[in-house]
Amino acid sequence: MSDCSDALRDVDVAVCMLNTASVIDEVLFARNACSAVPVEVMKRGATLVVMSSIPVETSKRHARILEDAGVNYVDAPVSGGESGAKAGRLTIMAGGEAAVVEGVRSVLETMGTVTHVGAVGMGQLAKLANQLIVGMTIGAVAEALLLAKRGGADPRAVRDALCGGFADSAVLRIHGERMQDEQFTPGAPAVYQLKDLQTAQGFANSLNIRLPLLATITKLFEEMCGTELAYLDHSALYAYLARTIENDEDLSAG
Repeated sequence: MSDCSDALRDVDVAVCMLNTASVIDEVLFARNACSAVPVEVMKRGATLVVMSSIPVETSKRHARILEDAGVNYVDAPVSGGESGAKAGRLTIMAGGEAAVVEGVRSVLETMGTVTHVGAVGMGQLAKLANQLIVGMTIGAVAEALLLAKRGGADPRAVRDALCGGFADSAVLRIHGERMQDEQFTPGAPAVYQLKDLQTAQGFANSLNIRLPLLATITKLFEEMCGTELAYLDHSALYAYLARTIENDEDLSAG
């Protein structure tokens, strides 16, 4: 296989999961050295499934380009992280025509659970909603455990007490443990969380709606990603917040 075009030629379904919209545009939709656009070699009736987290409008633009060539498009971003990917238990949010999504369901179900959430672009919108909840919950868990620690409680015992209660979540159970162990080898690097939060903020701006919690958590991740913590797991927001508390105390003492 010499290039991307060879990978796309004559296939019924092509699945793409690259880091950013700009990378996808460069790899799949830009002319290469041979003046060919890789997606143009796809046969009529084939389906391109983009599982990356990209802007809603980018997905719609991709679909419009492929529609003229008779190629179907599904945006199917995922949640579940590295552990979910390895176990084949990802949550897959699929946007596209119902019949097209059903046509690729058997392929996607090898990776996890598929939910058809609407037309093209709605998979990306569902992922933005997911990232709002994940980012904000990471921030809430980090602050709660820091509050418990500084208040004199055993944060591990507090976390154990909260698990199973109304505050329970995968973030509390999995990332709360990471925070207590200070083990921040990525899963999902903080810069990816920031990318999605910034995309969500841009989409909210395009709709002229104000989401104050989104603005706050985006700012915190922007600050964190301006440090050496940027490529640690997104749960390392705990370490960043702990550092800011220490810095504030030093300034007060000075």
